[in-house]
Formats: sequence, C-alpha cells, structure tokens
Amino acid sequence: MDLNAFTAILLNFIQAHLAWAPFVVGALAFAESLAFLSFLVPSTILLLGIGALVGASGLEFWPIWLGAAVGAILGDWVSYAIGSRFKHAALRVWPLSRHPSLAVRGERFFSRWGAWGVFLGRFIGPMRAVVPLTAGIFAMPLLLFQMANIASALVWAFVVLAPGTGLTALAK
Repeated sequence: MDLNAFTAILLNFIQAHLAWAPFVVGALAFAESLAFLSFLVPSTILLLGIGALVGASGLEFWPIWLGAAVGAILGDWVSYAIGSRFKHAALRVWPLSRHPSLAVRGERFFSRWGAWGVFLGRFIGPMRAVVPLTAGIFAMPLLLFQMANIASALVWAFVVLAPGTGLTALAK
C-alpha cells in the first residue's frame, strides 16, 4: 500500500470515528518519536493532514494537540530508555546500523547542544528519533532530559497541527 492510500484510509477512519482522533494522533506521534519506528512511519505528513482535518471537521484542537504531545513525549522517553539500557549496542540495530552517519550526527548534535539538543532535535527530521537515544546512551540526567522532552513535545505538537487547522479555518 502506498503512502497516499494509507493517508486516505487513516483520514477516512478519523472522520468516521472522531472520538478516536486524539488516540490515533498520539499513536502517530509516538511512532514518529520512537528511535527505530520513526524510520518506517511517515507520521509528520499524516499529522499535517490530520491538522487540516481538525479545522475542516470542527474537531476540538486541544484534545488532539494533547494526544500528539503525549505520544511524542512517550516516544522520546522510550528512545531514551533504550539508549540508557543498551548503550552503544542500540546503534548496531537496524536501521541505525545501516545509517551510521545518523548516529554520528545525533551524537555530535547532542554533545554540542545538550538539553537544548533534545529540544531542538525534535524539530529536525532525522535527528528527531536519534537525539533521545543518544541522550540515553550518554546518560543525560533523566530529569533534564524529561524537561527538554516535555517542553519540545508541547511546542512540536502545536507546530505540526496548528497550521493545517488554521489554514482550513481561514478557507471556510
């Protein structure tokens, strides 16, 4: 199944089951933020489409925003935990084993920016899933990681969903 067909199916499901939208968005944000799954699921494109659907269908923005934020927080937290538990061995697992440059870039980015790297990494496509893993590998204090993780997830969820919601509302 191609991306367009999957997007259409997902958007149709949400339109038919509006109450499930925050949970679907949360699952997509989780997949987008989890170290290994993010390479397989094109969640950003889907979330942008859902943002437009929110504006067009009259769905409440804030529950969907909260679903996206919670999913993103949990995805990064699990990535951090994987890095913390498995250290550098986590980098030898597919897809990172096939793309070692991503891990190197993530390590450099994290080393240079620290907690700010966790915050900023959320907004940079390939870094999004690698930086939390790297933070765990290099034993960033959990409290510091979670502060950056939560703050960035709240902002990211808004940035991803609000443009489609706002543009659709303007078009009405």
